[in-house]
Amino acid sequence: MRRSVALPLVICACAALASTANARVLRVGSYHGIRGQYHSIQSAVDAARPGDWILIGPGDYKSRFSRRPAGRPDLPAAILITTPSLRIRGMDRNTVIVDGTRPGSARCSRNPAAQNLGPPSRRGRLGLNGIMVWKADNVWVQNLTACNFLGGAGDAGNEIWWNGGDGSGKIGGWGFQGAYLTATSTYDGGPRNAAGYGIFSSDWSGGAWNEIYASNFDDSGLYIGACQQACNQTISRAWSEFNALGYAGSNSGGRIVIAHSQFDHNGLGFVVNSDNDDKPPPQNGSCPHNAISTITHTHSCWVFIDNDVEDNNDADVPGRGPAGPVGTGVDLTGARNDTVMDDEIERNDAWGVLFVPHPDGGGPCTGGTKNELGPGSCNFDEWGDALLGNLFGDNGSYGNPTNGDIAELNFESGHSTDCYRGNIEQGGGVLETSPADLQQAHPKCDGSPAPANKNPILLSEILCDARLSLPGVSPACLPSDHYPRRSRVLMHPLPGNLPAMPAPCTGVPTNPWCPARTSRLRNRRERRNLRGRPHHLER
Repeated sequence: MRRSVALPLVICACAALASTANARVLRVGSYHGIRGQYHSIQSAVDAARPGDWILIGPGDYKSRFSRRPAGRPDLPAAILITTPSLRIRGMDRNTVIVDGTRPGSARCSRNPAAQNLGPPSRRGRLGLNGIMVWKADNVWVQNLTACNFLGGAGDAGNEIWWNGGDGSGKIGGWGFQGAYLTATSTYDGGPRNAAGYGIFSSDWSGGAWNEIYASNFDDSGLYIGACQQACNQTISRAWSEFNALGYAGSNSGGRIVIAHSQFDHNGLGFVVNSDNDDKPPPQNGSCPHNAISTITHTHSCWVFIDNDVEDNNDADVPGRGPAGPVGTGVDLTGARNDTVMDDEIERNDAWGVLFVPHPDGGGPCTGGTKNELGPGSCNFDEWGDALLGNLFGDNGSYGNPTNGDIAELNFESGHSTDCYRGNIEQGGGVLETSPADLQQAHPKCDGSPAPANKNPILLSEILCDARLSLPGVSPACLPSDHYPRRSRVLMHPLPGNLPAMPAPCTGVPTNPWCPARTSRLRNRRERRNLRGRPHHLER
């Protein structure tokens, strides 16, 4: 049964927020025939002071130049924001376009000649990021679309990125809001020049995304990483589709809530993991300071609740192809102390939910078991996760061994047990689990130690599906196995029903685009018109 979830208030850890009493309104482009003061978004950002508003009129905003943070030549961005407490808002989500293609080309063109591959370097073109907030606390980005910012030799290919110091292993930014945002790409340039991530947060603490959409990314549509147990972020009413991964979260734990959202038609719907790449590992969803979650009423504060995860069977996704076992709804790999509850998980043709280790390389091996799977390896086992009250249906249709609703394997003994309770099959059928009777064997979330469950057949099937290998493991695919392989790359158009911010003048100081009386009347009218209008995910 679905429940109403009150998302926790995101508290900014900034020393102080800029006062809005003296806030200015900087206007970019034109709106309702009234010109703003600036032609480019970057010029308005450069002129802004903390607390100012930047309003953006409808238009296709392309950049001739890029900016890079001091000391980070590998991070080119079309729009670089380093001023805290800015409020950046488009006047219409669907017609304010921050565009990575070349000036003079069509809006979000798929023409190869139209793509902007970023500034040159000795290693080749660096690629380009779209809107990048660099260590600037409490910046809002709202009500706009970003498209076609592509990867390259640098750290690029991210459409909208709150970046607290990528690769530093430290929290460098606090607080943000992202709302009514669309991120997409129309172009796939292969592994090097594809759009990598849609809406992205790294090395950051505190923030909220609401009413966001992401599609056509060769890594993940949505991403939160490198914030360990200090993430303190929420996602609500997100929709992520046609990506290699709908959502990815590396080393992101503590207080994270993902609710009322949809992940469909990706290669893999939703994955959270421990990983040596986006330091520091491991992922740990335990509440900081041994607190109790008001949602789970346990020590698990990482919560995935009231979401739809369905039809994640698409191998024909951009760039590198599937970034995990295609046909999987939710994959907790090397994840610890996380809770997945009250979701609908349907028609994922390999597995509905996987609980598995994450074998990794590199180092240092923090929070993992070094050399367990061979010299230089770092194994992140998963443990202490809870799967509660979810509705499953029609998962496992590929029909390979272990395919079904829920599957688990662990290489190590002695860690806290995973627990399974109240999960049901649509129509009253029997849950298909590997090992069998998983829910009956482990119903209690009591932290008791569990033996290893190496489940060799499941391991073989996952390796076959994801086209991976492990040292000492024989070739994975059985002659009878069949998993989809990419035959072509499909780039899907945006859906036509993405809601824009109903009253974009709300909260904005009086200005020629938002005169006081007009703004009040418009806000009342739009609120009245919205009454009773269903959201695309509401049930």
